[in-house]
Amino acid sequence: MDKTNKNRTELSQSSRRIISALSLAVFLLLSAAVFYFIGLPMLRFASDPDKFRALVNEHGIGGRLIYIGMVVLQITVALIPGEPLEIAAGYAFGTVEGTILCLLAAGLGSSLVILLVRRFGTKLAEVFFTREKLSKLRFLQASPRRTAIFALIFMLPGTPKDLLCYYAGLTDIKLGTLMFICSVGRIPSVLTSTLGGDALGTKSYILAAAVFALTLLVSAGGFWVYSRICSKHQEPASAEKGATKCVR
Repeated sequence: MDKTNKNRTELSQSSRRIISALSLAVFLLLSAAVFYFIGLPMLRFASDPDKFRALVNEHGIGGRLIYIGMVVLQITVALIPGEPLEIAAGYAFGTVEGTILCLLAAGLGSSLVILLVRRFGTKLAEVFFTREKLSKLRFLQASPRRTAIFALIFMLPGTPKDLLCYYAGLTDIKLGTLMFICSVGRIPSVLTSTLGGDALGTKSYILAAAVFALTLLVSAGGFWVYSRICSKHQEPASAEKGATKCVR
């Protein structure tokens, strides 16, 4: 009887692994298909701001919903860059409404990603990001200050938001807290993009150039701080690993 139960348990675990692997394979294929058939045309469309503005104005609330869906898709399929959509939001909706729509969509997209990662684990994150990139963020699982650190690096312009969003699902930080961070934490980067897009829409080209130049400078600084934080938290782990090898 015990042997039968054991065999059933092993079969059940094996079935779960097969189902999980098949689900990930389907997700990968769908992501690649969405990127090629929807993502690339969507980016080309967003890169034509006049056409984009005409669409959203023509459809009213429906145009806003279409835009929210586009951003949710961009966050979920991390192969699609988000910057063109943020600039397009500023061009089409203005700074205030564009920022609000971006943050609302980001909250929905981030929640979906976190729930998916918590369901399928590291293998899902590795669909879009290398194991090396993910390993650099391991301190977000171990550090007692992980919530504060995650909030800090997420708010910095220039940090890899899609990577951080996917890795958030691997932490034990509460979902509500992560949703708040992954939406409100985008305000600095989203605001500069929509402000620049709004300036383009009003033909304030000098202002737009100044905003994008400042954004580039601030983003470079933010990425440098992010890199320093990651390096700082990896050094103790490397030292501990080296000490372990010496003991052996």
